[in-house]
Amino acid sequence: RRSWPKLTPDATIVLIGVGGLGHLAVQIARATTAAQVIAVDVKPEALELARKVGAHHTLASDDNAAQAIRELTGGRGVDHVIEVGGAGTLDQSMVAARNGGHIALIGVLAGFAGPVATAMLMAKQLRVIGLTVGSRQQQLDMIAAIEVNQIKPVLDRHFPLAQLADAFRHQAANAHFGKIVVDI
Repeated sequence: RRSWPKLTPDATIVLIGVGGLGHLAVQIARATTAAQVIAVDVKPEALELARKVGAHHTLASDDNAAQAIRELTGGRGVDHVIEVGGAGTLDQSMVAARNGGHIALIGVLAGFAGPVATAMLMAKQLRVIGLTVGSRQQQLDMIAAIEVNQIKPVLDRHFPLAQLADAFRHQAANAHFGKIVVDI
């Protein structure tokens, strides 16, 4: 069994990209702990929605976002990074993380491969965990937590099954805020 970093009430969390996964992560963090949540995205609408679902701070994603995150944390950096950008934003996540911090690499929206600042990774003693789909039990545990905490995931749009191709095009266009639902 993996040893996951503990999420303590005094923790700081940054979400790099707040689409469907990010908005749900904000809600779960706020429902289960008093951790401070920072949301970063390129879309102002995504940041506005992140504020509505509970983010304490929101920042526009640019070359200075990691430094702004460090300033918000008094120069320390964040304890946990939820990274959905991948290779294209991983270096900024490493800058934003505190020494000994944790990066959960969940997505690859900004690139599948690329150079990694390994010297920074080692110097800051960061823990990077790559995540994909969890186990069935982890899914059931997450659903139970969502139900107990009365979390309402952000839903963008519903598509009937006959319009599945349209749903994929909508996702590929990156025009959605929240989850895309296919009704079966």
